[in-house]
Amino acid sequence: MSGAIGIVIGTSACSLGTPVIPRDPCRTVTIDSNDGGERGPASTAEQTLTVSGPIRLPVEPGTATFTSGFGERWGAQHQGVDLAGPVGTKILAALDGNVVKAGDSGEGPGVGFENWVVIDSNVDGRPVSTVYGHMFATGIHVKPGQQVKAGDHIADIGNAGGSTGPHLHFEYWQGGRLQGGTALDPLTVLPDIAKQNGTSSDDPNPNTTSNSNSPIQLVAASRSTADCSGFGMAGGGELAFGIVPAEFEPWLRRAGSVCPEIDAPLLAAQLQQENGFRHGSTAPVSSTGALGPAQFMPGTWATWGKDYDGDGKADPNSIGDAVMSQAHFMCALYQNVSGYIASGQASGDPIELTLAAYNAGPGAVQQYGGIPPYAQTENYVPKIMQARTGFTNPNARGRFIPHASGDRSQVVTAAREYLGTPYVWGGGGTGGPSGGGFDCSGLTSYAVHAASAGKIALPRTSEQQWGVGTEIPIDQAKPGDLVFGSWGPNGPGHVGIAAGNGQMVHAPTPGEVVKEAPLQEGMKARRVM
Repeated sequence: MSGAIGIVIGTSACSLGTPVIPRDPCRTVTIDSNDGGERGPASTAEQTLTVSGPIRLPVEPGTATFTSGFGERWGAQHQGVDLAGPVGTKILAALDGNVVKAGDSGEGPGVGFENWVVIDSNVDGRPVSTVYGHMFATGIHVKPGQQVKAGDHIADIGNAGGSTGPHLHFEYWQGGRLQGGTALDPLTVLPDIAKQNGTSSDDPNPNTTSNSNSPIQLVAASRSTADCSGFGMAGGGELAFGIVPAEFEPWLRRAGSVCPEIDAPLLAAQLQQENGFRHGSTAPVSSTGALGPAQFMPGTWATWGKDYDGDGKADPNSIGDAVMSQAHFMCALYQNVSGYIASGQASGDPIELTLAAYNAGPGAVQQYGGIPPYAQTENYVPKIMQARTGFTNPNARGRFIPHASGDRSQVVTAAREYLGTPYVWGGGGTGGPSGGGFDCSGLTSYAVHAASAGKIALPRTSEQQWGVGTEIPIDQAKPGDLVFGSWGPNGPGHVGIAAGNGQMVHAPTPGEVVKEAPLQEGMKARRVM
């Protein structure tokens, strides 16, 4: 088994490409969906997401206060509105639709939303997502894959993440939140939000610029170039756009809906490692006889191989049959290893143990109480776990959303989302903060990866990042270019992001936080986007 996505992993000194331009406008809401109400494998038949009834307030009238509007706030874009209320106040679905996210927003404790709900809806034939943020984990009452009606009690107001007090953060996205659509000011579609508890439609927060009457936003939304892949399907929006061969993408999005624990990016990283996405009758067969893109052994295929592409035969070299069978087998293995962990027969991360079971067999995981001491398996598991982030859609996390134009300034926007986040040596990378924060190159890795919608993965250290892109004179640096300083014999010991007007966004040093500050003496610049 060989192959891994091209991401350089290293240790920190102080984490790929053109941006994604999605292929098809997200203007319709016909989706691939399973016929039942439970989360499971999607069928190959198309089913239309039911048109929603009228939009309604996401809280019961008079139970919350409109405190903050849509627009620029504290150096970053506030993509929704805030409704403050006591912890436990009911949050209601604003539209009929399908829950595609419910729970951890992927940003880490105390950051961003921390927990969220995303509901995809059909609004007069247009794809729309509504987003609800800052709930406590115990205050979420829906699951991915669940269908809801406007007015259903989906969650309770909390104070989780980067919150200054108990409130609901509510967003309205035309073109799909996970698909990188356009955020509209919710007041343009639901002006009664501003009337809660007697407040007016004027933004009561002087740090926020409300654009509730801006026709430009509505025009931008109607011209959204977001890709509709995975819209309305729990697990369907996890995969980055254009990151896998086109013939694999729809099947991986469907496969990501089989069970919540095994997502499409993990399956994609596994396929890359197994057989490099090679398929068909001429695809390489391993020395042990493993077949097809998912490298099924004949005996395992006899049990798990199914005809998912509808051609009348279960073929391990068929993309649809192989990918969907891989997902079902991985979900079953996850249940197996979770049982081992619960009974004390094994210890470790259940996803890592699931990969080990796929490679070496669940019996080996049980026998050794964890990842078996086989060289191939010990290499297989970390390679896939490292590559998984590169296949992940940045839109599937909370906070920053790259827009379709992919301009360089989005690097600054992505970094500013984490102003005030602690410096942590070795912290952060393409997936966001880790260990509670970022170091300098962890921040630049995250911001460039997010701004390019997952297409650009920088090496991990500042010295390695100096070798990416093209050097430009420092006085010609534009917002989004990388700036390097603290030079030593091995290269730059520090890296930040040019923000314009002689400023940069950077994670300075232990004891400090991500901040915007003047460029340092002796800095040089490189353009990576």
